[in-house]
Amino acid sequence: MAGGWWRENLRELRPLLHLLLPLCVHWVAEEMTVSVLVDVTTNALCPGQKTCSQAIYINGLQQTVVGIFKMFVLPLLGQLADEHGRKPLLLLTVSTTIIPFTLLAVDQSKGSVYAYYVLRTISYIISQGSIFCISVAYAADVVDDSKRPAAFSWITGLFSASHVTGNALARFLPEGYIFEVSIALLIFVPVYMALFLTETVRPTQKADQHIPLLNKAFNVVQERYYSMKNAVIIVTSSSTLKCISLVSFFYELGMSGISSVLLYYLKSAFGFNKNQFSEILMVVGVGSIFSQILVLPLLNPLVGEKLILCAALLASIAYGLLYGLAWASWVPYLSASFGVIYILVKPSGKAQGFIAGVQSIASLLSPLAMTPLTTWFLSSNAPFDCKGFSIIFASISMVISLCFAWTLKLDAPSNRILEDNAESIEAPLLS
Repeated sequence: MAGGWWRENLRELRPLLHLLLPLCVHWVAEEMTVSVLVDVTTNALCPGQKTCSQAIYINGLQQTVVGIFKMFVLPLLGQLADEHGRKPLLLLTVSTTIIPFTLLAVDQSKGSVYAYYVLRTISYIISQGSIFCISVAYAADVVDDSKRPAAFSWITGLFSASHVTGNALARFLPEGYIFEVSIALLIFVPVYMALFLTETVRPTQKADQHIPLLNKAFNVVQERYYSMKNAVIIVTSSSTLKCISLVSFFYELGMSGISSVLLYYLKSAFGFNKNQFSEILMVVGVGSIFSQILVLPLLNPLVGEKLILCAALLASIAYGLLYGLAWASWVPYLSASFGVIYILVKPSGKAQGFIAGVQSIASLLSPLAMTPLTTWFLSSNAPFDCKGFSIIFASISMVISLCFAWTLKLDAPSNRILEDNAESIEAPLLS
């Protein structure tokens, strides 16, 4: 039975082979640089120091700028993919990382690191989120309706597995070879797609197809504004959607804030390098895969969505507090193990697109508080000795999220309202 199920699913997913393979390679190549970038940027901007306020500020600024522009660039790229095809947009988005990483592979001086941040910010604006969304659209083009959930699950699963693989490579490869290997993999991806990926969109003549790109971008911004305005009206009219939006907002506000400064905090507090960073990120990645495959399917029918959500938020709070109060170098590993549970906060179902929109706003706001607070408490001018105070502060946001989650009523009528309203606003907020 199991063998037959596997064969059937693999047969249905065969049209996606030339998409999934390069995607997996791309995600591995990007993830393997995450742990080493902290060392590279700190050594270049603050030579001989474990704490680098410049790097923390630049990372926070990058996250905010990317978040603002991505809200408008992402739907524009989606529209271009509908009009001109998935393949050219995929080729564009997967290629944007090559130049920034090549720059660091050639030269890791202070000037090169600043140039890297500029180029990487542009790369993030174009590629972050858009690669996944265009890939999902490609899968929807070639897979039957009944098999689409399985195809989307494969894409999500490969994304998680690629992160674990990328961190494993970073852990065991010498630091001097990481960028070279990553660049080789990144170059392989567009070359493979150009040779083997088939286009799924047939060119059609549309009334607005020949509108200049600047006018088209303005139209997208205008549509985005009205979509968000409509979403606010819908959310405020439904107590369930309002509560879900608050849970999502405060959770992402805290968690994205922690993620934006975590590795720099660990380097300053414990002297961690790319090996320890890779190990911690692997623990989180393996935990998330384990949760999605085993924990969630087993627990959901037994205890229900609300209890799982509250337990996951409690694990998120413990995750943040253990990092912030870490008294020994082994405590961050214990904190990372809570990824088995806190990953279950991630949304699913019809409201996923709506929640993604709320979380993107929280993500671009979080560095505004976390960046100055982190640099202050990592410096010698801190009012008291608690290097992880900013992470503890971010955990308070997740406590607020838990309070709203506890008041959430997932009764049958509310669920029906949620599905109807979320379906009507999912597309504009997800795009």
